[in-house]
Amino acid sequence: MIACKRVYDTASPQDGRRILVDRLWPRRVRKEALAHDDWLPALAPSADLRKAFGHSPERFGEFRDAYRRELAAHPEHWWPLLEPAGRGTLTLLYAAKDERHNNAVVLAEFLEDELERQAPGSSPPCYAGEVGQT
Repeated sequence: MIACKRVYDTASPQDGRRILVDRLWPRRVRKEALAHDDWLPALAPSADLRKAFGHSPERFGEFRDAYRRELAAHPEHWWPLLEPAGRGTLTLLYAAKDERHNNAVVLAEFLEDELERQAPGSSPPCYAGEVGQT
């Protein structure tokens, strides 16, 4: 299971493995105070994409598509998360105020799609139409 949670919300044992997926460290949070297992800034959208999105819900669809293309082009960044997500709870931590329109939501959807692609009985994933379209 993959969940998303703001870094400012209280950690819970049900969170499982907690991964910060923002490129920038969250404001007003000391590194030693955040309950997290890892920080993977390479998983975050590029600086250009993040700035173009500007956390505007109106641009979220465009942001989602562009971010998914960035993710598809770099499986080495997200591949290690599939195994823990498939065997337990993986919580993606983010700092954005908007709980529905942020990079963690897109990443969670992307990872869930990848888990489904790799489920028993599925054919091997193909990124031919996705890679290099950033």
